[in-house]
Amino acid sequence: MTFRLARMSGAIMVLTVFMLLLFVVLAAAAAFAWRILAIPAAFLAVIYLWVWLRFRPLRFVVHPHEIEVIWPLKRRRIARSSLKDVRRIDAADLRSLLGWFARVGAGGLWGAFGWLWTQKRGIVQTYISRTNDFVWLERGETERPWLITPERPDDFVAALRS
Repeated sequence: MTFRLARMSGAIMVLTVFMLLLFVVLAAAAAFAWRILAIPAAFLAVIYLWVWLRFRPLRFVVHPHEIEVIWPLKRRRIARSSLKDVRRIDAADLRSLLGWFARVGAGGLWGAFGWLWTQKRGIVQTYISRTNDFVWLERGETERPWLITPERPDDFVAALRS
């Protein structure tokens, strides 16, 4: 079964629109007035492209023995046997599970992708596009847990539990 990354929540949509407008303003200013702004505009374009191609997953595919995470330029497979627990989790449960946390990686543009450094769990692999409807993938003691937001989170959890 295939599950795309969930649609962005309102808060993440606002951040994404702001970030994209920032690029448009810089590019327009560089084109029509201040040529020096072409440098930060180009820098933003490269970062945005990099986030889209390497950080933001397109979909999660549940196979009989693994989960395949697909980005435009890479793929990663996670053995289902490495999963100790799979569950849907809300923001309140997430805060109690993780304690304080800080994002390391891309955030604000289409979601938050990369790592969360957490007070209680250490590093958590994170690929979220919403501020709710999370899925927690608990892995073995030597593996990092994952926090993701696939579309249809209940169906995703059911597919992994079957």
